Amino acid sequence: MALPQLLALDFDGVICDGLIEYFQTAWRAYCLLFEPESDRPSVGLAEKFYPLRPVIETGWEMPILVRSLIAGDSSEKIIANWPQMALPYLEAAGLEKSQSVGALDGVRDKWIKADLQSWLSLHRFYPGMIDRLRELLAGDLPLYIVSTKEGRFIKALLAQSGIDFPTERIIGKEVKRPKYETLRLLKEQHSVSRIWFVEDRLPALTQVKQQNDLTEVQLFLADWGYNLEPDRETARQDSCIRLLSLEQIVQPFDQWTR
Repeated sequence: MALPQLLALDFDGVICDGLIEYFQTAWRAYCLLFEPESDRPSVGLAEKFYPLRPVIETGWEMPILVRSLIAGDSSEKIIANWPQMALPYLEAAGLEKSQSVGALDGVRDKWIKADLQSWLSLHRFYPGMIDRLRELLAGDLPLYIVSTKEGRFIKALLAQSGIDFPTERIIGKEVKRPKYETLRLLKEQHSVSRIWFVEDRLPALTQVKQQNDLTEVQLFLADWGYNLEPDRETARQDSCIRLLSLEQIVQPFDQWTR
């Protein structure tokens, strides 16, 4: 397989692990919405939440997942039925999606405004990724981060680890466009066809696959990110998507397609 002419990486779930922040924000939003007796999560609740992060499609579901776990729903039940489970929990409490969105965004915005450093400190980089980014930035291959996280936070997190990532190469939530549209623009801007795109969310890869003018984009599903075994099995069976390991991504490109 020909090597890439441009590399695009997702951030959360590929470069950076934000699970601790996700839970802390979800818990605070849960407290606002459901007003539990204690404002401290029970022992082990976070550990139940972390592996279930992949079931969440949009942010309003995060405090509802906390509600589901507190109600005693099993991981197996949640993985199998989550799209049908989330809304009834809201309705039973007399709440609407907009209230959950507002609680979650409000918690995060206030936290960031009051103490940005403590918020940033809840993020961890996956092993080897900082060195790999440093290596890639020193080369000639155009490297982009394409994420639904705000670019300014990506920039700040990388800077804390000594990476001065070019601001114009960080394409975050603020651009308000689907990732496949960003890849289309990068293809035109750099006049390239062989783009490699690494993402941990199967639906995002599927959307790219559906674009007739992006058929030459090589898609990789990061098996260490926010996805479940059924997602990884789908990738294994899909000729357009390759399953990529953390061990492979820090190696030369010819090892990615083993």
